[in-house]
Amino acid sequence: MTRVFNFSAGPAMLPTEVLERAQAEILDWNGSGMSVMEMSHRGKEFMSIAEKAESDLRQLMAIPDNYKVLFLQGGASSQFAMVPINLLGDKRSADYLSTGQWSKKAIAEGKRYCDVTVVADTSETRFTTVPSAASLNFSSDAAYVHYTPNETIVGVEFHYVPDTGDVPLVADMSSTILSRPIKVGKYGVIYAGAQKNIGPAGVTVVIVRDDLIGNALPGMPAMFDYQVHADNGSMYNTPPTYSWYLAGLVFDWLLQKGGLESMAELNYSKAEKLYAAIDASGFYSNPVALECRSWMNVPFILADPELDATFLAEAAEHNLKTLKGHRSVGGMRASIYNAMPMEGIDALVAFMADFEQRYG
Repeated sequence: MTRVFNFSAGPAMLPTEVLERAQAEILDWNGSGMSVMEMSHRGKEFMSIAEKAESDLRQLMAIPDNYKVLFLQGGASSQFAMVPINLLGDKRSADYLSTGQWSKKAIAEGKRYCDVTVVADTSETRFTTVPSAASLNFSSDAAYVHYTPNETIVGVEFHYVPDTGDVPLVADMSSTILSRPIKVGKYGVIYAGAQKNIGPAGVTVVIVRDDLIGNALPGMPAMFDYQVHADNGSMYNTPPTYSWYLAGLVFDWLLQKGGLESMAELNYSKAEKLYAAIDASGFYSNPVALECRSWMNVPFILADPELDATFLAEAAEHNLKTLKGHRSVGGMRASIYNAMPMEGIDALVAFMADFEQRYG
């Protein structure tokens, strides 16, 4: 069997070591005689899995004690609603930064519950930039400020954390969580779908400061109340147990690899090598402003779009898969999350150089 280099934006490739461990444990986890998929979520076996996963994540991210860690369902898209439901309290408005398709979706959902002030909108640049820190003026009476540190579709990223003062900062970190160290204490809420750097689709991690729990809007479903999930250890209903288990294996793998400092060094090197190949070429180009380029999602455009289909077909023959860009922007996109090894970058860069020599 040949494992390909999967450049999908999500669900993304998982570490080989994690998959091999899951394979070894799939019929009998730790002598229990059961697969994790068959366990009661309230049994001692799965409870130990859940507790270790949270403990490892807290260690990886240095999560302060005054934050809850929740393992939920519904993807990051459900958080577009859960954030205003839980954070508005007695306020009526929230600030949002619009820097791509995912922040636009968060804004649309936020408008169902409150008055949304779009503090910055980079659509005029086709979302190829982010606003400068100095240009941001937040509302002092906003319930929270929401932004998306990395937009997967266009490959644009904030390389700073907005200063919101006493207003809680909320971040959709689906694409960047665990790719490098962050200071959790700068945020009120961090949420992330699992299917990029955490594990398989099905579980969503929410890290929320204690003082932001317990104020859900009246009349909302219990499943949309952070307090309900915090009080029940993320097990108010049956959680996505296998996805949670696999996320735990990824956390353990990251610790064995040296933690997020080591991962940051690797991810920076991977992105630098790929961008260098693009920039040195007259055949490929990247549309994103240099200071806003993503470490995780690298789009590139061929000089002749008529060659796109040929590029993708030949790349697939070289086990370089899922490189087609998002339908809204076209071109190519290489998503190079934690599990993508440097060997994958080397193989892609070598193929790109050969393709340019033959068709450029």
